Amino acid sequence: MSAAAPFVHTPFDGTRKPFSIALAPLDLAEWIEPEPRLAETLAERAQLLAEKRDVVLREEEGSRAAQREALELLVVHLLERFPDSYRLDGRRLTVLPAGVTVDLDDDSEPPFAIAGRIVSDDLLLLTPGPAGYRLVAAVLCFPSAWSLAEKFGQSLDGLHAAVPGYADKMARVMNRIFDNLKVEQPVWRVNWSIYPDAELHHPESKERPRDWFDDPAHLDASAFVRVERQTLRRLPESGDLLFTVRVHVDPFEAFRRHPDGRELAASLRGHILGLDPAQLAYKGLTEHRDAIAAALAAIAGAPAEPLPA
Repeated sequence: MSAAAPFVHTPFDGTRKPFSIALAPLDLAEWIEPEPRLAETLAERAQLLAEKRDVVLREEEGSRAAQREALELLVVHLLERFPDSYRLDGRRLTVLPAGVTVDLDDDSEPPFAIAGRIVSDDLLLLTPGPAGYRLVAAVLCFPSAWSLAEKFGQSLDGLHAAVPGYADKMARVMNRIFDNLKVEQPVWRVNWSIYPDAELHHPESKERPRDWFDDPAHLDASAFVRVERQTLRRLPESGDLLFTVRVHVDPFEAFRRHPDGRELAASLRGHILGLDPAQLAYKGLTEHRDAIAAALAAIAGAPAEPLPA
């Protein structure tokens, strides 16, 4: 498979503000994105499911019917969208680039465990209850500083409690979106963060202190932009909500290879400098804001200027 193009998504390009919901309609024909590194990512997911099962896989009793519904929708989509990569023989699905075959009717495994072995996207299932929607099943191999053990079973408000401004500005809107989302109106969004490596598996909690960059003076060579593409759709039979997450990681060096890289670097720098202290802390950038801003300015060819306090 061909190498991925840099910056498939650019949520830092100035078209949306950080910490905004910014949902857009999703064409279900594009539900799951192409994955140039499918064999590699599926091998990592299989290893995580085998060695860190409690870290990456959780389910509540009674959630398997909705998990099964999600898996069946996923299989139909993959066969239609990527016929050169997936083949179905009876109830056995083969991922051709990875040489992986799964039994779709294996009742010894949660359906999300099967799903986690055939796509790079993570899947999270939320079901309505007295306290709103709750997370009742998940295969989350590639979290972005997000602990499934800590968050599992929580309500939508609990899942987002640490997000700056959520309780004041976003909670009511988010709950209304979840309540009113129609089967025929799926949505998607993207967000960004900065990491010190290209690792996909980051299960550490955001609330824990981070001091990741050892050499701020040469941060350009060690910093990465991590983008999550998230989709949200209502399952037609159960009525539960299915949330998917696909992670893209690009090094800062990729700005130099992108045709609009200088402008994108400048825009990301502007986003970072516009974050308030709570937002900086949430993104783990409190200690490294100025170094990251300087690295992006150098890539953008921007003149040195005083940074905001």
